[in-house]
Amino acid sequence: MAPSLRKVWRLGIKELWSLARDPVMLVLIVYTFTGGVYMAATAQPDTLSRAALAIVDEDQSPLSLRIREAFAPPQFMTPEPITLDQADARLDRGRATFVLVIPAGFQRQVLSGHAAALQLNVDATRMGQAFTGSGYVQQIALGEVATFLRGVRRQDAGPIELAVRVRFNPALTPSWFGGLMEMVNNITMLSVVLTGAALIREREHGTVEHLLVMPVTPLEILLAKLWAMAAVVVLAMLVALLLVLRAALRVGVAGSIPLFVAGTVLHLFATTSLGILMATVARGMPQFGLLVILVLLPLQMLSGANTPRESIPLLLRELMLLAPTTHFVELSQAILFRGAGIDVVWRPGLALLLIGAALFGAALARFGRAMRAQ
Repeated sequence: MAPSLRKVWRLGIKELWSLARDPVMLVLIVYTFTGGVYMAATAQPDTLSRAALAIVDEDQSPLSLRIREAFAPPQFMTPEPITLDQADARLDRGRATFVLVIPAGFQRQVLSGHAAALQLNVDATRMGQAFTGSGYVQQIALGEVATFLRGVRRQDAGPIELAVRVRFNPALTPSWFGGLMEMVNNITMLSVVLTGAALIREREHGTVEHLLVMPVTPLEILLAKLWAMAAVVVLAMLVALLLVLRAALRVGVAGSIPLFVAGTVLHLFATTSLGILMATVARGMPQFGLLVILVLLPLQMLSGANTPRESIPLLLRELMLLAPTTHFVELSQAILFRGAGIDVVWRPGLALLLIGAALFGAALARFGRAMRAQ
């Protein structure tokens, strides 16, 4: 029997009123798409930022001075000049992540053509900065030495010059990727939590029995929950995209926002169905919370949002093709980062539609059996 659109609409409005009376869930929605997105974009930058560097300059030459002055914000804090005896203490107390030692006679060895060495001591407990910062220090120091030699010897430029052109994020701004991917992950998380919590809340409050005596079908109840929660997530997503990312953080969005909204709706069709399916399995809110952790963490970590899918083991990479998050991340990155059109994103969109249909069918079957068992 075809569902009544009027009943689906009325039941959806009832879901929205129920959500409006839940202050905890409202705070979660607002924070997830405002403060959560903003902090993910700014609090932990992917690039080196304000690293603590100390320099032991035993050479005191024009070249060593040039190297010292090359380290400056925003990648590094202003370098602190120290003696060699103070180096270990700075690292032990966590007051410096890097200690660069310029030995005596360094400039003389460089100009004479003999082998010259710089020593870089790194606090590897600060793994993020240690990994990227070591490369920064090496590149900056060697670049200053090469520039110094060209000025002294007037060497001709090399026959090969590497010209780097960065697409989609010309300034390599970390907030562009972090903020957008946090929003994408939050869409998945909130849609699953909202729909599952709505069903469990009705079961715990006893309002499911009221639905059983009403002239409505399980399909109509399920469709109402899906469209109501999906509408809330889409509205919150637009707030995050337009106000937080574009207005506050100045993130460049290359593609069509209406196309991204359409792709988000397809994704929500799958994730809201997944939320209902998980809620029919869980016996209460504590069990549902555990299921959310067990299901969402793999879906988000292996979707390609945090690391390229090519770096994931082959078996997991193929298995994740059955997950809606894989195709939504592909669609989102193509639209938001690369400005792709429908001719590019129709494949992940079709995959989302098929996965959503399968999850919706499974959720409807379990939900119908649960209602008949009441």
